[in-house]
Amino acid sequence: MQRLRRLRRTAALRGAVAETHICKQKLIYPVFVVWGEGKKEAVESMPGVFRYSVDRLGEVADAVLDAGIAGVMLFGIPKEKDETGSGAYAEDGVVPQAVRFLRAHCARRGREMLIVADVCLCEYTAHGHCGVLRDGRVENDASLPLHAKAALAYAKAGADMVAPSSMMDGVVAAIRAALDNAGYPHIPVMGYSAKFASAFYGPFRDAADSAPQTGDRQSYQMDFRNGREALRELAADEEEGADILMVKPALAFLDIIKEARAHTLLPLCVYNVSGEYAMVKAAAAKGWLDERRIVKEILTAFFRAGADLVITYHALDAAAWEEKGV
Repeated sequence: MQRLRRLRRTAALRGAVAETHICKQKLIYPVFVVWGEGKKEAVESMPGVFRYSVDRLGEVADAVLDAGIAGVMLFGIPKEKDETGSGAYAEDGVVPQAVRFLRAHCARRGREMLIVADVCLCEYTAHGHCGVLRDGRVENDASLPLHAKAALAYAKAGADMVAPSSMMDGVVAAIRAALDNAGYPHIPVMGYSAKFASAFYGPFRDAADSAPQTGDRQSYQMDFRNGREALRELAADEEEGADILMVKPALAFLDIIKEARAHTLLPLCVYNVSGEYAMVKAAAAKGWLDERRIVKEILTAFFRAGADLVITYHALDAAAWEEKGV
């Protein structure tokens, strides 16, 4: 008689035959960078998450380096916003400054970490949309050169990778061409390939000050009811030259992650987004669930579904728990 319980009897047996493991070297920590000096501002809707001014980034950089996770993804909050989001592609903007600071900080420590720069306009535009707004509508093609300029500014500052998140059609191709033509063919592009219009983004918009002033993003982010369309988006980014594909959010879209894994040989990243993080934190604060166990279960689900990389606000905690063997 088969007895599948035999291999579950002890922790040593369970560990020996476990199919999926969380690898801290595959975790990326999102970091919000705000204009100014001496700032470390708590994000109320995301306990344990802060907005840092560039001069305070050494604290989070040291935490990331000491934790042994892969690196950071940078999101900028500029000093001023305008209609075209010029702060996103200014070479002295907050993200290029942050990239240069982190690159120098790591060099002083003789260490290396992955520095990924998110490429979008929503944090930088006065209207809060991810592209150029005309007559209340986001203009796709007029937005592409601005995304390309932003990606190039981050590459020049020393970013290891750029990640366009606006869901503009053709944005990966526009950025790939701009990088190649400017002498940065070695910089990889990670597309936010299947990014759904989701209610799970609420806390992020508080942190990044990026909520749309009018309307919403359903005309350019994906309808969460669609799965086959997600595969078309993933295939389009691959064809345009993306080096890594992404599914976002992650927790409610495990089916999409599994399908994506079956359809591409490229590395696959998922974004464990702010709302997913906030729900866990809120329930843990109430004592309604065991935070360590639930985070481990959630992250394992992402890797089991097929993710190669996970962007998560839990990264530092998860690495610390792994170090302690808990």
